[in-house]
Amino acid sequence: MSSHTSDGHGPPGQTTLIGEDEAEDLLRCICFKTGPPRLVGVELEWILHDRDRPRLPVPHDRLEAAAAAVRALPLNAALTFEPGGQLELSSRPAGSLMACVNDMAADLVAVRDALGRLDLAPAGFGVDPWHPPRRLLRRPRYDAMEAAFDRSGPAGRAMMCTTASVQVCLDAGEEEPGPLGYGRRWQLSHLLGAVLVAAFANSPFRLGRPTPWRSARQSLWADLDPLRTLAPAGQMPPREAWAAHVLDTPVLCIRDDEGPWAVPEGLTFRDWIRRGEPRRPVRADLDYHITTLFPPVRPRGHLELRMIDAQPGDDGWLVPLAVTTALFDDPEAAETVYRTVKPLAESAGPLAAPRNPLWTAAARDGLTDPELRAAATTCFDLALEALPRRGATRAVQDAVAGFRDRYVARGRCPADDLGERLTADPHLGPAHPKGALS
Repeated sequence: MSSHTSDGHGPPGQTTLIGEDEAEDLLRCICFKTGPPRLVGVELEWILHDRDRPRLPVPHDRLEAAAAAVRALPLNAALTFEPGGQLELSSRPAGSLMACVNDMAADLVAVRDALGRLDLAPAGFGVDPWHPPRRLLRRPRYDAMEAAFDRSGPAGRAMMCTTASVQVCLDAGEEEPGPLGYGRRWQLSHLLGAVLVAAFANSPFRLGRPTPWRSARQSLWADLDPLRTLAPAGQMPPREAWAAHVLDTPVLCIRDDEGPWAVPEGLTFRDWIRRGEPRRPVRADLDYHITTLFPPVRPRGHLELRMIDAQPGDDGWLVPLAVTTALFDDPEAAETVYRTVKPLAESAGPLAAPRNPLWTAAARDGLTDPELRAAATTCFDLALEALPRRGATRAVQDAVAGFRDRYVARGRCPADDLGERLTADPHLGPAHPKGALS
């Protein structure tokens, strides 16, 4: 498992021309690498704010100083900075939940300390509550991405520059059917996705104003692109469904070492292979194309669950990591949660996530939706039963139990707390204690 994917550059030397049959075969082989679930990873994005005055935009030179300070640290995780200056830490694949938690927690202590010396703090928001999109990174990838997304409206720039998430990465599962089989885990990831959106929604404000959403971040993803952010549609087996989805989604850009990258409109990868224009695609182009697809769950050998907002607090991130890992990797929990959420998801109708009514309700209503609240209650109870079997420490179990009691049991999510605080005092700044919003 490689849980770091934001760069998007394929390995060198992949210059062999690729045909349609070969592309389909490669996609079927590489998207689901099967075997007993053993590894777990997590990617954490953080929005950087002035520690004492979070409403003030952080100047570019301070963000550059922060990047230099964090890059100098001996971290276990891979470090990148997103187009708007968001910091991203991508863990190494870990052999257990606790190994992943411990490695990331140690890195975050070092990162927070380095940023604190610059009077900055990493803030756990799904969307920056105050600042408009401001792209700091000028690279061909992001130039092309911005041009492509602008065709659909302003959501693309907001997603690139003002959003942050917790992304959980899990092994695809076993080849055989059953609760740990890759087909069942692929289904479960989409069935459970709306419950995770609702339970961990944490982006009710944008541009200094309340939005109609508890997860404005999820609403931005849903508005981003007509095809690029959808789950594969139809009832095909997972490998065939993903292969068709990749080839039938328009390419975002065509890379060029000598000039600006072309941003074609409506050219699917399958069409590109067949036409061979403006140049014939190679294997590296297929690998790159996959990194420009942003469905709620992306199979990259393992499964990337991409629908969870960044969480508040120093250790808020470990709750979605622990809950999701327990529900997927514990056979008893996986089977029970599958039976619990399947009827709820099926009632949402045929539209693909994240544009069907269930996902919309999750982003808008959070756990005030009674059906999502009931499903989340079951999921958290199952996770708490499974976590000791997965080797979770008492501290991790207590964090999950605390979240359940504070939010799930009361039909609330972190967005409800954040919205109340920002509505009560939208001028959060110097009068508030250091780190109040981190």
